[in-house]
Amino acid sequence: MLINYDEIQPQDISNFKGGEKSFHVKMFTDENNKIMQGKLIPGASIGLHRHEGNSEIIFITKGQGRVLFNGEYESVSAGSVHYCPMGQEHSLINDSEADLEFYAVVAEHRK
Repeated sequence: MLINYDEIQPQDISNFKGGEKSFHVKMFTDENNKIMQGKLIPGASIGLHRHEGNSEIIFITKGQGRVLFNGEYESVSAGSVHYCPMGQEHSLINDSEADLEFYAVVAEHRK
């Protein structure tokens, strides 16, 4: 299955999960996954949140920033992959002077 993000309408979500500024996202969803092409402008963040019933993988494609993962900060940059397993919490922060761009997959865990 091909997902063409050029054909998906972008959304700007203010203060996503309690974060700062706006989260620019093109999102594909089905009953099992959410696959996002996202961008955080300088100073923007996705707020701290816990993954219950799912996990998330974030692949950074452009820029740099930080992830707050279970109370510890980790630097991320183009080529980095951050994984947040089910039951854990994280936040993505663009504390740089340029846009932070990424793809993220949130996979639901079925029992």
